[in-house]
Parts: sequence; C-alpha cells; structure tokens
Amino acid sequence: MTVKIHILGIAGTFMGGVAALARELGHEVEGSDQAVYPPMSTQLETLGIDLRQGYLPGNIGADCDEIVVGNALSRGNPAVEQVLDDGRRYISGAQWLSERVLPGRDTLAVAGTHGKTTTTTILTWLLQVAGREPGFLIGGVAEDFGVSARIGGGREFVVEADEYDTAFFDKRSKFVHYRPRVAILNNLEFDHADIFPDVAAIQRQFHHLVRTVPRRGRLIVNGEDARLAEVLAMGCWTPVERFGLEGEGLDWTARLVSADGSAFAVVHEGVEIGEVRWPLLGRHNVMNALAALAACHAVGVDVATVLPALSGFRSVKRRMEVIGEATGITVYDDFAHHPTAIRTTLEGLRAKVGDARIVVAMEPRSNSMRLGAHADALAPSLALADTVVFLHRPELAWDAGTVVAALKGEGVAVPDVEALVEALRERAGGGDHVVFMSNGGFDGAPRRFLDALRAAG
Repeated sequence: MTVKIHILGIAGTFMGGVAALARELGHEVEGSDQAVYPPMSTQLETLGIDLRQGYLPGNIGADCDEIVVGNALSRGNPAVEQVLDDGRRYISGAQWLSERVLPGRDTLAVAGTHGKTTTTTILTWLLQVAGREPGFLIGGVAEDFGVSARIGGGREFVVEADEYDTAFFDKRSKFVHYRPRVAILNNLEFDHADIFPDVAAIQRQFHHLVRTVPRRGRLIVNGEDARLAEVLAMGCWTPVERFGLEGEGLDWTARLVSADGSAFAVVHEGVEIGEVRWPLLGRHNVMNALAALAACHAVGVDVATVLPALSGFRSVKRRMEVIGEATGITVYDDFAHHPTAIRTTLEGLRAKVGDARIVVAMEPRSNSMRLGAHADALAPSLALADTVVFLHRPELAWDAGTVVAALKGEGVAVPDVEALVEALRERAGGGDHVVFMSNGGFDGAPRRFLDALRAAG
C-alpha cells in the first residue's frame, strides 16, 4: 500500500536515504529541514521530492499519512509539537527502515565511531561486483552508485549503523533496530558528548547491537581495539572474525605494499589471497577494506574474485574528495568530526604528498566538537598540517585560541567563512594541499575558496 510521508529532518544523510527508499517503494514523499545543502539536497531534488525550509507546522501536508521523525528534532520543536497535538501517526527513521525495508533481507550493519560511511560503501560495492545486487543505506552519496540508498534486488541489505540515538521518543542507538545477520564493529571511541556521558555508555549500546546478531551470523570486529574486546567480554553468542594490521589472533590482516595505504596485500588466515591498488589513502582505509572483505566472505562471496574491483572504487562524496585544482593548489572536501579521523586522514595525505604543504580549514561543528569534548585532542590530531585556519563561530562553547596556540604548525582563528577564505588565500600557494574539514555544509567554503582561486588566477 502506498502512502504519503512527510520526513522531518529530510536533509540529513540518514533521513535523506530513508526518503530515497520510500520514493523507490512508490510512496509520495515530502519533507522539511532547517538546513539543506549538498550532496543530500542535490539527491533529493533529483528525486523530485518537495523540500520545505524550516520546521513550521504548516510545512507538513494535511494529507500526509505518516510523519517520519529524524533524531535532530526535539520536544519544543514547532513541527514536533504540532504532530503530537494533532495525534498524527509518527515513527523514527530507524524503525521505519526496520519495518518497511529490512524484513526478509540479510542485513549487514556497519558500526563504529569512524569509517562507517566508507566501509559501508566498500562493502556495498564489493557485493555489487559479486552480482548480489544489494540494497543499501549509506550516510553519504556513493560515487559508484550516484545515490545514498536503494532497495536493491538481492537478498543482502547494507546499512550504515549509527550509535547516535534514534529519536526524541526513542533514546536507544539507531543500530539496535536493524537486527543484522552480519555486524561490523569497526572501532569504538568517545563521541556524541551531547547524549553519552562516557565511553562505557557507548559500549553498552554496542553490546545491545551484539545481542541482536544471531548464532548463524557473524561479528566482524577490529582486533586492535581494546574497547571492542571489552564489549565482547560482556557476552557474545555469535562467531567472531577479527581484522587488523597488528596483533595476535587476527583472521584478516594486510601487508602494506605502499606506506600511504594505496597498495596492500590481503591475508586471510595466514594465506595471502591478493593485492589491492586503489585511490584511497591511509592505514584507516586499509582497515575499512579488511572489514568489508570479511563481511563479504561471511555471506559467501569469494573474496579473491572481487579484490580487483577495488582498483576502480570511487568512495563517497566528502571523504577526502578532490573538488578541484587552481593556481597549483589542490582542494579537498572532507567530512571530519573526530580527532582520530582527522589524524588518520592527514597521515594518509602526508604519506602521499611527502614534503608538500598541507593547509587545513577546520569547522568544529559536530555536537561533541561544539561542546569542547575533543578540544584537548584537536591540536595533536592536526600535527601533520603546516597551517590550520579555524572557523570560530560565536556559538562555539570553547576558545579555539587555546587549540591554535598548541598547534605544531601555524594556526589562526577567524569568525566567519569570508574571513576564512581570505586567510586561506593569504597562506596557500602553488603545490599546497588545502583540506576543508567539517561534518556540515561549511557555508559552501570549499567551493567558495576554489572559485576565489580561479578568479584570481
């Protein structure tokens, strides 16, 4: 039965994927959000979905049968209050996915503090190459598919499994809804300081996910991560395969052929099964690939036959995406939200570019970043950057000046994007690599900087 759906928070990467799936199922879809920006806005417009700016009660069509509520909305939001007052049917995005898409499928869920989007995309690509025609919901637009979500014609459905809470009325992590056959536990660090008091609280949520994986399934676990080992020690009822580059008891490992991670050999149970040469950089991406390969193997894919496909893998938008080059300066757009991700990303880039200058434009935008939960770790994570320009918005709850003062290289804090673009123009020169790091729209700063370079050149 087709219905009309309104999605609150539709421009978020997860909810935008829900919108794409609902549209593919034949439902009429509309939605609203406070901030709409690429790449999700582009996907929604391509799908012909009616987007409405702001959370005004009048933005929700009176003829909508169901309201799907994103986790960015809280009590006190005008749209939420109106939905409750009117007694309208509402549901979270994660529950909608679990009830309308996942039944009858073998779900492969990718969880972890870092690398979820990239690993989910690699796994989906490998299953596609294997002829499985998987469905998927990825927290970003996959370059090889052109969309962030699709129903798919095969048995497998791959989902990026976020530990963030589900909705204002369901404070469990989203991933407990998915009941996966295979779950990847990529890593576990403290994050989401707005909802988790400490890392132990996150570990409990990860264990809730572990509890849902059946005996016939598989847990693919980072064997280097002590916190994940503690999660499994709480109880585990599913076969476990461990991956990593260092340590004992690893089922899947890799031998680095290139220091920057762009070439490596895959080793399964002590046997080298093939070599990968691909466009991605960094140790962390080699780990992501190992996790995805192990998950493929868990559902019966002959991994050796799909390894060559990684050479043409194009990853996902805003993951060290090269958006252009001008006046000899290469400009990247990267979805950075945590010091560990920042550090590993810069390590991969440094290994590739050698002594060339790396300039970082940083927007501390995630809830944890804005609250200052990662402030002490930021300067060390940026140690490989020669210059850092911080966007210090007025609402930032901590003084970016303390981070700037602790930087190994040059640093400056600016109040707005106009000043940021100007500061970058003053500091970047031919041969430099300029990386924009933000998990939001950054007011279009990467494109604005690139346009400024082209205009000046």
